Amino acid sequence: MKNEIRMNETKKPATLQFDLEERTARFGEAVTALAKSVPENVVVSPVLSQLVRAATSVGANYCEANDSESKKDFRHKIAICRKESHEAKHWLRMLAAADHRLRDKAAPLWVEAKELNLIFSSIFRGTK
Repeated sequence: MKNEIRMNETKKPATLQFDLEERTARFGEAVTALAKSVPENVVVSPVLSQLVRAATSVGANYCEANDSESKKDFRHKIAICRKESHEAKHWLRMLAAADHRLRDKAAPLWVEAKELNLIFSSIFRGTK
């Protein structure tokens, strides 16, 4: 499933192809960067902890799916990716609710979590 970005002479993407392992890693990195920038308090701290766990788990489980030992194992790991991306959406929403100043930073990450969830749902359905 690994694809690459091919660059033409002007260094603009000629053909943008998709690398899901890289995309999930970048999602985890972006959520981690957001979490590190948020001043913690009694409400935000547990939300950040849960958010970082869910968001970074998406990529880790996708790596495990790619190294799965069977179709059943692959399907199981993809199901976990689907669940964790869905959970990340929830925690991003809770973070924005806990501190409205974070809404603009959390919104694009929520969209990415939603897209990842849709991708993993599609992969999951295709593995029956």
